[in-house]
Amino acid sequence: MTEQQAVEYLHSLPRMGAKPTLERMRALMARLGDPQKNLKFVHVAGTNGKGTVCTLTAAILQKAGFKVGLTISPFVLDFRERFQVNGQMIPKRDLGRLTALVKEAAEDMEAQGLEKPVEFEAVTAVAFLWFARQECDLVVLETGLGGEFDATNVIDAPLVAAITCIGLDHTAQLGGTLEKIAQAKCGIIKPGCTIVTYPAQPKKALGEILAAAAEKGCELVLPDPEDLERRKGRPFENRMNYGGYEAALPFAGLHQAYNASMAVEICLALWRKGYDIQDEAILEGLEAASFPARIEVLRAEPLVVLDGCHNPDGARALAATLEEAGCESLTAVVGMMNDKDAAPFLKELGPYCARLLAITPEGPRPRPAEELAALGRKYVGRVETRPSLEAALDEALANGWDLLVCGSLYLASQARPLLLQKLKKAPKPEK
Repeated sequence: MTEQQAVEYLHSLPRMGAKPTLERMRALMARLGDPQKNLKFVHVAGTNGKGTVCTLTAAILQKAGFKVGLTISPFVLDFRERFQVNGQMIPKRDLGRLTALVKEAAEDMEAQGLEKPVEFEAVTAVAFLWFARQECDLVVLETGLGGEFDATNVIDAPLVAAITCIGLDHTAQLGGTLEKIAQAKCGIIKPGCTIVTYPAQPKKALGEILAAAAEKGCELVLPDPEDLERRKGRPFENRMNYGGYEAALPFAGLHQAYNASMAVEICLALWRKGYDIQDEAILEGLEAASFPARIEVLRAEPLVVLDGCHNPDGARALAATLEEAGCESLTAVVGMMNDKDAAPFLKELGPYCARLLAITPEGPRPRPAEELAALGRKYVGRVETRPSLEAALDEALANGWDLLVCGSLYLASQARPLLLQKLKKAPKPEK
């Protein structure tokens, strides 16, 4: 099986199963020899910040000398981003070979009258196979949208279970309250693990995390915001000192400093469990991490910012970062999926935008540009639609407008290569 065939097969699988369950995943992994049982995990669930916490943690562990597997969901530029070992994506040949094994196991399940795996289950199975064959010392494992019934939760107790910031997203699948969503995410907590959670966790969500920790008899680490000091610098610069760990983070915003404090505490928990992680590795890892489309400044003047945020909490974090950086009168190119809560998203960003160019993004559930524009007119003074992402970007860049692109990771994956190409070719326009 080639790389292309592998990706096409994985995308051909159902997105959702008949019901939330781990039975399909257990049946699939059993047919593959349960490679996940040979691995040690840091398991990360939550609504916002999972990818950043995973990336920072993996970078620290790599600097500490460990062979580290990392899963990211979803990818931004290349499907193979979802599977990494020490920062390197899975080779194309390995993706094809391992996906062929997963396909064979899935076909055997169907032949036995079992429900076929869904896409994320098959993707996770490929990751487990590759990490086991690579003999990873540690795996930093990001959940999909869930927790309890997430495909990744087929693992035994992780060394550390991390719960990032909980917000109202995927409510149809997880429930319509912070409590219900937190309960679902806490499904990754198992006896024997250490729990690390977000320092500014909403109280309703934190209550559920505390209850799960008590029920499972687990140590809970809650980073103290009082231990976090941030120092003023240039716009979007993020210098922090958390408990003596002082670093210039590659990600902008207070929320990212909070995510970094989680990564520090995860690694300190691993150190207490016997893993040799020196302070120098923590500092170097915090500064070395890289993750595209997370309030990513592609150009400072005129400003070009790309962010994959797609829910109200993500927009709120972005808005706080824009406020901190002194941004105003931005042109926002926005495209969103139809299952996202667009009105409060746009309300958060409205004060920083002079102009909204709404587009219909590529993706599985695109919201029509006209519908997004109608919602945006409540919060932004000038709102128009554009026929394509490229048309909107060309207009903004040609006019020298300060530009923000956001609303979806699907949109970010389409916008980033276009922006990099156009910014490289075009001279800096006059304002």
